[in-house]
Amino acid sequence: MPSFRMTRTVKHKPAQMFALVADVERYPEFLPLCEELRVIRRVQSGEGVETLVAAMRVGYKAINESFTTRVTLDEPRLRIQVEYVDGPFKYLENRWNFREAPGGCEVEFYINYEFKSFALGLLMGTVFDKAFRKFTEAFEERANTIFGSRGAVAAR
Repeated sequence: MPSFRMTRTVKHKPAQMFALVADVERYPEFLPLCEELRVIRRVQSGEGVETLVAAMRVGYKAINESFTTRVTLDEPRLRIQVEYVDGPFKYLENRWNFREAPGGCEVEFYINYEFKSFALGLLMGTVFDKAFRKFTEAFEERANTIFGSRGAVAAR
């Protein structure tokens, strides 16, 4: 079961980084492998928490796969939780946390997944691993484009 965790400090505010990651409809513009993302449903809780059901299509060369997730956007706590609904995975769990840090924001990204098909896992596993390693960089570059380029403070 592949998993990946990265914590990175960036020179942007936690609320800015939360808003950037929460703007899922923009992912195809900058996120590796993401070719399409469509929000199927949105539900507001009234307490600053919004839940979306989103369908994402990822592709690499001749391989295209689609999957559906439930995304909980918890703005008051600056957390995003992604849960697997349907598609080529046995399971998929993804979390984002945004915390104040000296000079900016600490962004924590975690993903844990397994493909249903062993063959697809072998084929896409290395590609996904490389892409996940670039996710935090892609979001940071997007933040620099939108909020001003000031560079990363540090990476761990």
